[in-house]
Amino acid sequence: MSQSLLERQDQDGVARLTLARPHAYNSLSLELMQALHAELDRIADDISIRCVVIRGAGKGFCAGHDLKQMLGEGEEAYYRCTFETCSKLMQRIVSLPVPVIAQVHGVATAAGCQLVASADLAVAAEDTRFATPGVNIGLFCSTPMVALSRAVQPKHAMELLLTGDLIDAERALAMGLINQAVPGDALEASVTVLAEKIASKSRKALQIGKQAFYRQREMSLADAYAYCSEVMVGNMLTDDAQEGIDAFINKRAPQWQHR
Repeated sequence: MSQSLLERQDQDGVARLTLARPHAYNSLSLELMQALHAELDRIADDISIRCVVIRGAGKGFCAGHDLKQMLGEGEEAYYRCTFETCSKLMQRIVSLPVPVIAQVHGVATAAGCQLVASADLAVAAEDTRFATPGVNIGLFCSTPMVALSRAVQPKHAMELLLTGDLIDAERALAMGLINQAVPGDALEASVTVLAEKIASKSRKALQIGKQAFYRQREMSLADAYAYCSEVMVGNMLTDDAQEGIDAFINKRAPQWQHR
Protein backbone atom coordinates (compact mmCIF):
# COMPACT_ATOMS: atom_id res chain seq x y z
CA MET A 1 0.00 0.00 0.00
CA SER A 2 1.34 3.41 -0.96
CA GLN A 3 1.09 5.71 2.03
CA SER A 4 0.99 8.68 -0.36
CA LEU A 5 -2.23 7.44 -1.96
CA LEU A 6 -4.10 5.37 0.62
CA GLU A 7 -3.99 5.11 4.39
CA ARG A 8 -5.27 2.24 6.51
CA GLN A 9 -6.17 2.23 10.19
CA ASP A 10 -7.55 -0.85 11.99
CA GLN A 11 -9.45 -0.74 15.27
CA ASP A 12 -11.99 -3.07 16.89
CA GLY A 13 -12.50 -5.13 13.75
CA VAL A 14 -12.96 -2.10 11.49
CA ALA A 15 -10.51 -1.19 8.73
CA ARG A 16 -10.65 2.49 7.77
CA LEU A 17 -9.27 3.21 4.31
CA THR A 18 -8.62 6.87 3.58
CA LEU A 19 -8.22 8.11 0.02
CA ALA A 20 -5.21 10.41 0.37
CA ARG A 21 -5.16 12.75 -2.62
CA PRO A 22 -6.76 15.79 -0.95
CA HIS A 23 -5.12 18.21 -3.40
CA ALA A 24 -7.22 16.58 -6.17
CA TYR A 25 -10.37 15.93 -4.14
CA ASN A 26 -9.24 12.29 -3.96
CA SER A 27 -9.87 11.79 -7.65
CA LEU A 28 -9.36 8.19 -8.70
CA SER A 29 -6.04 8.09 -10.49
CA LEU A 30 -5.10 4.72 -11.91
CA GLU A 31 -2.55 4.29 -9.13
CA LEU A 32 -5.08 5.06 -6.37
CA MET A 33 -7.58 2.57 -7.78
CA GLN A 34 -4.88 -0.09 -7.95
CA ALA A 35 -3.80 0.65 -4.37
CA LEU A 36 -7.38 0.47 -3.09
CA HIS A 37 -8.06 -2.79 -4.92
CA ALA A 38 -4.87 -4.34 -3.53
CA GLU A 39 -5.78 -3.31 0.01
CA LEU A 40 -9.27 -4.78 -0.32
CA ASP A 41 -7.68 -8.03 -1.46
CA ARG A 42 -5.59 -8.05 1.72
CA ILE A 43 -8.64 -7.34 3.85
CA ALA A 44 -10.53 -10.22 2.22
CA ASP A 45 -8.01 -12.62 3.78
CA ASP A 46 -7.75 -10.80 7.11
CA ILE A 47 -9.95 -12.64 9.60
CA SER A 48 -9.60 -9.81 12.13
CA ILE A 49 -11.54 -7.38 9.93
CA ARG A 50 -15.35 -7.50 9.92
CA CYS A 51 -16.19 -4.11 8.42
CA VAL A 52 -14.51 -1.59 6.09
CA VAL A 53 -14.97 2.17 5.99
CA ILE A 54 -13.87 4.10 2.90
CA ARG A 55 -13.43 7.84 3.39
CA GLY A 56 -11.59 10.76 1.82
CA ALA A 57 -8.98 13.13 3.16
CA GLY A 58 -9.35 16.89 2.87
CA LYS A 59 -12.39 18.81 1.64
CA GLY A 60 -14.20 16.09 -0.25
CA PHE A 61 -14.85 12.36 -0.49
CA CYS A 62 -14.03 11.76 -4.16
CA ALA A 63 -14.44 13.85 -7.32
CA GLY A 64 -14.35 10.91 -9.73
CA HIS A 65 -11.67 9.98 -12.22
CA ASP A 66 -8.53 12.08 -12.56
CA LEU A 67 -9.41 13.80 -15.83
CA LYS A 68 -6.09 15.64 -16.03
CA GLN A 69 -4.25 12.32 -15.89
CA MET A 70 -6.55 10.77 -18.47
CA LEU A 71 -6.32 13.70 -20.87
CA GLY A 72 -2.55 13.79 -20.47
CA GLU A 73 -2.22 10.16 -21.49
CA GLY A 74 -4.62 10.50 -24.40
CA GLU A 75 -4.45 6.93 -25.68
CA GLU A 76 -7.19 4.34 -26.15
CA ALA A 77 -5.20 1.65 -24.32
CA TYR A 78 -4.86 3.90 -21.28
CA TYR A 79 -8.55 4.77 -21.26
CA ARG A 80 -9.43 1.09 -21.51
CA CYS A 81 -7.09 0.24 -18.63
CA THR A 82 -8.55 3.02 -16.47
CA PHE A 83 -12.19 2.03 -16.90
CA GLU A 84 -11.47 -1.70 -16.60
CA THR A 85 -9.52 -1.07 -13.39
CA CYS A 86 -12.38 1.01 -12.02
CA SER A 87 -14.95 -1.64 -12.93
CA LYS A 88 -12.91 -4.37 -11.23
CA LEU A 89 -12.50 -2.18 -8.14
CA MET A 90 -16.24 -1.60 -7.79
CA GLN A 91 -16.91 -5.31 -8.23
CA ARG A 92 -14.29 -6.07 -5.56
CA ILE A 93 -16.20 -3.89 -3.12
CA VAL A 94 -19.35 -5.89 -3.82
CA SER A 95 -17.56 -9.26 -3.62
CA LEU A 96 -15.61 -8.40 -0.45
CA PRO A 97 -16.62 -10.85 2.31
CA VAL A 98 -17.28 -8.05 4.80
CA PRO A 99 -19.57 -4.99 4.55
CA VAL A 100 -18.20 -1.71 3.19
CA ILE A 101 -19.42 1.68 4.44
CA ALA A 102 -18.80 4.88 2.47
CA GLN A 103 -18.16 7.82 4.82
CA VAL A 104 -18.98 10.77 2.58
CA HIS A 105 -18.33 14.48 2.91
CA GLY A 106 -17.88 17.46 0.62
CA VAL A 107 -18.44 16.04 -2.83
CA ALA A 108 -19.02 12.61 -4.35
CA THR A 109 -19.19 13.04 -8.10
CA ALA A 110 -18.90 10.78 -11.16
CA ALA A 111 -16.80 7.74 -10.15
CA GLY A 112 -16.92 9.11 -6.58
CA CYS A 113 -20.70 8.79 -6.68
CA GLN A 114 -20.16 5.33 -8.19
CA LEU A 115 -18.03 4.47 -5.16
CA VAL A 116 -20.86 5.50 -2.84
CA ALA A 117 -23.39 3.49 -4.84
CA SER A 118 -21.12 0.43 -4.84
CA ALA A 119 -20.65 0.43 -1.06
CA ASP A 120 -23.04 -1.69 0.98
CA LEU A 121 -23.93 1.27 3.19
CA ALA A 122 -23.28 5.01 3.03
CA VAL A 123 -23.40 7.79 5.60
CA ALA A 124 -22.97 11.39 4.46
CA ALA A 125 -22.55 14.80 6.02
CA GLU A 126 -25.62 16.97 5.43
CA ASP A 127 -23.71 19.45 3.28
CA THR A 128 -22.37 16.78 0.88
CA ARG A 129 -23.19 17.14 -2.81
CA PHE A 130 -23.59 14.24 -5.24
CA ALA A 131 -23.62 14.17 -9.05
CA THR A 132 -22.84 12.17 -12.16
CA PRO A 133 -21.89 15.20 -14.28
CA GLY A 134 -20.14 13.49 -17.18
CA VAL A 135 -22.89 14.49 -19.61
CA ASN A 136 -21.90 18.12 -19.02
CA ILE A 137 -18.46 17.53 -20.58
CA GLY A 138 -19.50 15.10 -23.28
CA LEU A 139 -18.45 12.00 -21.35
CA PHE A 140 -21.60 10.19 -20.19
CA CYS A 141 -21.13 8.46 -16.81
CA SER A 142 -21.70 4.97 -18.21
CA THR A 143 -19.68 2.97 -15.68
CA PRO A 144 -21.08 4.94 -12.70
CA MET A 145 -24.49 4.15 -14.20
CA VAL A 146 -23.97 0.44 -13.45
CA ALA A 147 -23.73 0.98 -9.70
CA LEU A 148 -26.18 3.88 -9.60
CA SER A 149 -28.93 2.03 -11.46
CA ARG A 150 -28.65 -0.81 -8.94
CA ALA A 151 -28.73 1.49 -5.92
CA VAL A 152 -31.67 3.78 -6.74
CA GLN A 153 -34.87 3.68 -8.77
CA PRO A 154 -34.42 3.89 -12.57
CA LYS A 155 -35.98 7.35 -12.96
CA HIS A 156 -33.81 8.76 -10.18
CA ALA A 157 -30.72 7.27 -11.78
CA MET A 158 -31.65 8.63 -15.20
CA GLU A 159 -32.30 12.08 -13.75
CA LEU A 160 -28.81 12.22 -12.27
CA LEU A 161 -27.19 10.81 -15.40
CA LEU A 162 -29.06 12.94 -17.94
CA THR A 163 -28.92 16.29 -16.15
CA GLY A 164 -25.54 16.09 -14.45
CA ASP A 165 -27.03 18.22 -11.67
CA LEU A 166 -25.74 18.28 -8.13
CA ILE A 167 -28.09 16.98 -5.43
CA ASP A 168 -27.80 17.43 -1.69
CA ALA A 169 -27.61 14.74 0.97
CA GLU A 170 -31.30 15.06 1.80
CA ARG A 171 -32.22 14.23 -1.80
CA ALA A 172 -29.63 11.43 -1.91
CA LEU A 173 -31.21 9.98 1.22
CA ALA A 174 -34.70 10.17 -0.29
CA MET A 175 -33.40 8.41 -3.43
CA GLY A 176 -31.82 5.62 -1.39
CA LEU A 177 -28.27 6.46 -2.48
CA ILE A 178 -27.23 6.87 1.16
CA ASN A 179 -28.49 5.45 4.47
CA GLN A 180 -28.02 8.48 6.70
CA ALA A 181 -27.46 12.23 6.37
CA VAL A 182 -25.93 13.64 9.53
CA PRO A 183 -24.40 16.94 10.68
CA GLY A 184 -20.81 17.23 9.52
CA ASP A 185 -19.42 17.26 13.04
CA ALA A 186 -21.26 14.01 13.78
CA LEU A 187 -20.15 12.12 10.65
CA GLU A 188 -17.16 10.32 12.15
CA ALA A 189 -19.05 9.29 15.27
CA SER A 190 -22.10 8.13 13.31
CA VAL A 191 -20.00 5.95 11.02
CA THR A 192 -18.08 4.56 13.98
CA VAL A 193 -21.29 3.51 15.74
CA LEU A 194 -22.54 1.77 12.60
CA ALA A 195 -19.20 0.12 11.77
CA GLU A 196 -18.64 -1.15 15.29
CA LYS A 197 -22.18 -2.54 15.46
CA ILE A 198 -21.50 -4.53 12.28
CA ALA A 199 -18.03 -5.55 13.47
CA SER A 200 -19.56 -7.10 16.60
CA LYS A 201 -21.22 -9.78 14.44
CA SER A 202 -19.87 -13.10 13.19
CA ARG A 203 -17.62 -12.54 10.17
CA LYS A 204 -18.81 -15.83 8.74
CA ALA A 205 -22.46 -14.77 8.96
CA LEU A 206 -21.65 -11.38 7.42
CA GLN A 207 -19.82 -13.07 4.54
CA ILE A 208 -22.64 -15.53 3.87
CA GLY A 209 -25.31 -12.84 4.04
CA LYS A 210 -23.56 -10.27 1.87
CA GLN A 211 -22.77 -12.79 -0.85
CA ALA A 212 -26.33 -14.14 -0.83
CA PHE A 213 -27.84 -10.65 -0.97
CA TYR A 214 -26.16 -9.74 -4.24
CA ARG A 215 -26.63 -13.15 -5.84
CA GLN A 216 -30.35 -13.53 -5.10
CA ARG A 217 -31.13 -10.02 -6.30
CA GLU A 218 -30.52 -11.04 -9.90
CA MET A 219 -32.71 -14.17 -9.66
CA SER A 220 -36.40 -14.81 -10.17
CA LEU A 221 -38.49 -15.00 -6.99
CA ALA A 222 -38.64 -18.81 -7.05
CA ASP A 223 -34.93 -19.20 -7.78
CA ALA A 224 -34.05 -16.69 -5.08
CA TYR A 225 -36.03 -18.59 -2.45
CA ALA A 226 -34.52 -21.91 -3.53
CA TYR A 227 -31.02 -20.48 -3.43
CA CYS A 228 -31.45 -18.68 -0.09
CA SER A 229 -33.00 -21.77 1.49
CA GLU A 230 -29.81 -23.65 0.67
CA VAL A 231 -27.75 -20.74 1.96
CA MET A 232 -29.58 -20.89 5.30
CA VAL A 233 -29.03 -24.63 5.57
CA GLY A 234 -25.31 -24.11 5.09
CA ASN A 235 -25.33 -21.16 7.48
CA MET A 236 -27.15 -23.21 10.12
CA LEU A 237 -24.34 -25.77 10.03
CA THR A 238 -21.60 -23.22 10.79
CA ASP A 239 -19.97 -23.08 14.20
CA ASP A 240 -21.02 -19.47 14.71
CA ALA A 241 -24.70 -20.17 14.03
CA GLN A 242 -24.67 -23.00 16.56
CA GLU A 243 -22.88 -20.76 19.05
CA GLY A 244 -25.19 -17.80 18.43
CA ILE A 245 -28.36 -19.83 18.89
CA ASP A 246 -27.05 -21.44 22.07
CA ALA A 247 -26.03 -18.02 23.41
CA PHE A 248 -29.49 -16.61 22.61
CA ILE A 249 -31.29 -19.49 24.34
CA ASN A 250 -29.05 -19.28 27.39
CA LYS A 251 -29.11 -15.47 27.53
CA ARG A 252 -25.36 -14.93 27.23
CA ALA A 253 -23.08 -13.08 24.86
CA PRO A 254 -21.89 -15.21 21.91
CA GLN A 255 -18.21 -16.02 21.48
CA TRP A 256 -17.66 -15.91 17.74
CA GLN A 257 -15.10 -18.15 16.09
CA HIS A 258 -15.81 -16.58 12.67
CA ARG A 259 -16.31 -19.95 11.06
